[in-house]
Amino acid sequence: MAATAALLIGGGVDMVHRHQRAADKEHEAKPAAKAEKTEPPYVVGVTAKGASLLVREVRTGANVGLPIAAPQGRRFHRVAALKDGSYIVATPGARDITFQRLRLDDGRPKDLKPIPKAVVPGVSTAWSDLAASPDGAQLAYVTYKGASARVDVVTAETGAHKVWATKLRARVGSLSWSGTTLSFVWSPVGSAKHQVRTLDTNGAAGDLRTSKAVMPLPKGSTNAVMSRDGTSLIAAIAKNSELTLQTFTLQGSPTKTLWTQKVKGVPTGLDIAHTGHSVIATAGDLYAQGVPAVPAGDLADAAW
Repeated sequence: MAATAALLIGGGVDMVHRHQRAADKEHEAKPAAKAEKTEPPYVVGVTAKGASLLVREVRTGANVGLPIAAPQGRRFHRVAALKDGSYIVATPGARDITFQRLRLDDGRPKDLKPIPKAVVPGVSTAWSDLAASPDGAQLAYVTYKGASARVDVVTAETGAHKVWATKLRARVGSLSWSGTTLSFVWSPVGSAKHQVRTLDTNGAAGDLRTSKAVMPLPKGSTNAVMSRDGTSLIAAIAKNSELTLQTFTLQGSPTKTLWTQKVKGVPTGLDIAHTGHSVIATAGDLYAQGVPAVPAGDLADAAW
């Protein structure tokens, strides 16, 4: 997969930026107007304190419909886009994490329904992360005891569970799916080194050490996702007040620079849009450089 567009969401009081880069071979025959239509037109965001979801139009930055309130006794935490244009939202409570599915109708919230058998025990923290397989069949969520991570993979329809855990102190973030492979970034507490690893979710559950090392991230990068076809990685790299989205082979060799934007802060998140051909990155303190900008300072997480 080669990304054909990037959406950058700024933290604080900053902006959403959209950028259309040169099309890859799969899309190069399409006129620009048609290529533009393939981009997701809406962003679904979790508000800063998790009280509601917002649907925001990328082109205008306007909210579509009314805010969607979190279920009673729960808050929204993370959101992930599915290939059919719906969204999975993690809704932590006091002792567990449940999940909801949001469907839109021409951008307006249509319904928000619970996924009753998908439940992850534990407490959600600021480090907790969510990834949904493109069809929504498999959900991965990370909880922590102290600074030790536990990765739960849940089959949405049946509630079947697999768990991988570690006693090592490290953040497990930047989750992404490619088939039955779950990739993540391993960031040991107190270390400046970050490593992309993969987990075969068809394999035996148990110790997270059974995951395989793929590549160390370059300096300035803490976020990377695997392409949907599992053949490459996309990393967000902050260097010299710029944020660059860079593709790499699975052997760690850089291949293409997808996109660069001025940024003061560091990248805080990276994900693939539900089309599978676009990328959404989150970062703070952005500069607009002749690209459409949408206010997003009220969002703690977003999916495109």
